[in-house]
Amino acid sequence: MGYELRVVRESPLAFAELAKAIAPAGFGLRESEIVARHGGGTHAVGRWQGQVVGEPGSDWHVAQLVRLSSVLGGSLVGEDGEVYALRDGVVEVAADGMVGEIGKFEEIIEAGPAVWTP
Repeated sequence: MGYELRVVRESPLAFAELAKAIAPAGFGLRESEIVARHGGGTHAVGRWQGQVVGEPGSDWHVAQLVRLSSVLGGSLVGEDGEVYALRDGVVEVAADGMVGEIGKFEEIIEAGPAVWTP
């Protein structure tokens, strides 16, 4: 299992609410998996486990999870408490009082889900 990011909300999210909210934003469901389209195919972004959980393999996955968290009215939080957000068109991560840029949202989405390499 990889590093998990979770969509955190003040109020619990029901599966029916998830299904209703994600379709207009361009996401789809494949059983409990949340998918997004790119390059003529669908790619897993996260999964439903009583909440939305994702194990990103690229900046594209992180950007999609940030967008998904916004659609669901929540925040995207990592295992170590860092918070991922979109501000002025840039995907950012905030941790320990510091904010770092991941990249421009539109450029990341356009680049697609190319897997990170070590």
